[in-house]
Amino acid sequence: MHAEGMHHRWGYLFLTVLLSWLPWALATPLVFRLTHEYHFTEWKRGSTWFAHIAACLGIGVVSAAWTAFMESMLNPWAISGGPGSFVSLGITKFANWLLLYFILYAIILLAGYMLDSRERFALQQAETARLNEQLSKAQLNALRKQIEPHFLFNTLNAIAGLVRENKNDSAVDMIAALSDFLRRVVDDSDRQEVPLGEELEFTRKYLDIQKARFAERLQFSMEVPRELFSAQVPSLILQPMVENAVKHGIAKRVQGGSIRIAASRSNGTLTISVYNDGPALPAIQKDDRGGIGISNVRTRMKSLYGSAFEFDMRNQGPKGVEVTLSLPLVLR
Repeated sequence: MHAEGMHHRWGYLFLTVLLSWLPWALATPLVFRLTHEYHFTEWKRGSTWFAHIAACLGIGVVSAAWTAFMESMLNPWAISGGPGSFVSLGITKFANWLLLYFILYAIILLAGYMLDSRERFALQQAETARLNEQLSKAQLNALRKQIEPHFLFNTLNAIAGLVRENKNDSAVDMIAALSDFLRRVVDDSDRQEVPLGEELEFTRKYLDIQKARFAERLQFSMEVPRELFSAQVPSLILQPMVENAVKHGIAKRVQGGSIRIAASRSNGTLTISVYNDGPALPAIQKDDRGGIGISNVRTRMKSLYGSAFEFDMRNQGPKGVEVTLSLPLVLR
C-alpha cells in the first residue's frame, strides 16, 4: 500500500488490523467449549446447528462492532471528512466479512474437534487401561483364592494323617507353621508381585510344614544368588511348583527324595527351576501332570505377562523332574 503511493496513518492502521482479531482470540475458548458440548457426531440435531451458527454470528457482530469502533475513533485510513458513523461502519464490516467469519469459525471449530477427539481418545485409552488392570487383578485374585484353599486342604489332610499316626508333636509343629504361613499370606494378599527373596521365605515355610510330615524323607536346598532376591515375581508362584514336586515326586517314593530350587538370570530374563529326584513323567502325561496348582501357574503367568514367559515341565535323565519358569527380570 505504501509502495502504491497510498497515504494512511500507518501506525493506527497496523494497530487497528492487529486488534481486530482480538474478539476472535477471546472467543476461541468458547468455540472449543461448544465443540465439546455440541459434538460433530450430533450434527443431525437442530440444536447443534443453531448453537454453532448463533455463536459464529454473535462473534462476528462483536468483531465488526469492535473494528468499527476503532476505525471511527482512530480513522486509520486517513479518510477526509472522517470514516463515517459507528453504526454504518459496523453494518458494512459485518456484511463484507460475513463469509470470512464463517470460514474462520469453521477453522476454529475443526481445531476444537481435533483437540476434543484427542482428549476423548486419551481418556478412552486411560479408562481401557484401568479396566484391563482391574480385570487382571480380579482374575489373579480369583486364582490366588483357588491356590490358597488347595494348599490349605492338602496341609490339613497332612496334619490329620500325623494325628492318626499319634505324631502329636509333629502335628502341633505343623499347625504352628501353617498359622505363621497363612498370616504372611493374608498380610500380602493385596500384592500381586513380591521380591524373590520373600517368595523363597514363603516356600521355605511351606517346605518346613511338609518336612514335619515327611521327616527325613524330604530334603531340600535353594541355590539362588543373593543379587536376585530383589527380582519381582508373582506371589505364591513357587508354592504350587514345589507342592507338585512333593506330591508327584517325594510322596511316591518310600525313601523320599530331595527338592532343589534354583534361579538364574540371562539377557533380561529370570529363570526359576524346581527339581525333584522322584519318578520320571510318562510321555503321555507331560503336558497334563500337576493338577490345579500347575494349571494356575500357567494361567497367572499368562494374565501377568501375556506371551513374555516360558513354562516347561520335563524329565531329567532316567529319574527326576524339573519345572522351569522364565519371566522378564525386574529388579527393585
